[in-house]
Amino acid sequence: MKEKIDALTQNLSHTIVGKTEAIRLVLVALLAGGHALLEDVPGVGKTLLAKSLARSVAGKFQRLQCTPDLLPTDITGTNIWNPKSGEFTFLSGPVFANVLLADEINRATPRTQSALLEVMEEHQVTVDGVSRAVPQPFFVIATQNPIEYQGTFPLPEAQMDRFMLSLSLGYPSEEEELQMLESLQNGVKVTDLQPCITLAEIQELRDICSQVRVETSLQQYIIELVRATRQDEEIALGVSPRGSVALQRTTQALAFLRGRDYAIPDDVKFLVPHVLCHRLIPRGGRNARGIVERLLRSLPIP
Repeated sequence: MKEKIDALTQNLSHTIVGKTEAIRLVLVALLAGGHALLEDVPGVGKTLLAKSLARSVAGKFQRLQCTPDLLPTDITGTNIWNPKSGEFTFLSGPVFANVLLADEINRATPRTQSALLEVMEEHQVTVDGVSRAVPQPFFVIATQNPIEYQGTFPLPEAQMDRFMLSLSLGYPSEEEELQMLESLQNGVKVTDLQPCITLAEIQELRDICSQVRVETSLQQYIIELVRATRQDEEIALGVSPRGSVALQRTTQALAFLRGRDYAIPDDVKFLVPHVLCHRLIPRGGRNARGIVERLLRSLPIP
């Protein structure tokens, strides 16, 4: 499957210039069966990345622009009365897609945000007592602006915990920005991208990643890192067991992307800031990434 992965990475690189690490992290979340949270300023390519991924995997793409007046049924769908048949007909919402972009998710109210809790964890939505499965694979990319807080609603801990990892694209370098401008004339557009991997192959890749070997000593290292967040004096709320599972699954996916059928400590160390930081609540406004990096330095590497 290496050729498929290389083709997928190349496809995304055509439209997302110079963001190799961000592309790899998004693929890690996809192959690990999780979801990704992009915390970044507007205009750095978050929507473009989601669209490119959807076209590359021949999947259905839906974009959800979150606003304060958005209702839960605008996400999940609702039952509409059909006068011809004399019964209610279910009108599916945007979650019935393979790649869902929830843009500026923190602008939706907590009630609306909670509509995503069930579908992100169980891959189904329940409307009027009837549960309906969403297409597989199902992958959510949510974005939020970390600078502007006016008119926003912070994501609750339960919602943050549903995201397997968080990442930031960041501003491009001068060379990358110049390359981006040049590509506007001669480069590949999103609409020009051709599917290079099927949805069935994505499912197969997920099964393969779940079989990547993680030694007991490395699992113990993951547990020690997670438990350290629950005991640290600078952290008000540590990482839940879901975080431990997410760290192992992403470690397996990263090892696979790096061409191995076994995980090593470097895989874990690379992923820890992206998997654990958004699950923490630091005390006194401290920086979560700084705390996690300190914990990484303090624990012995197996």
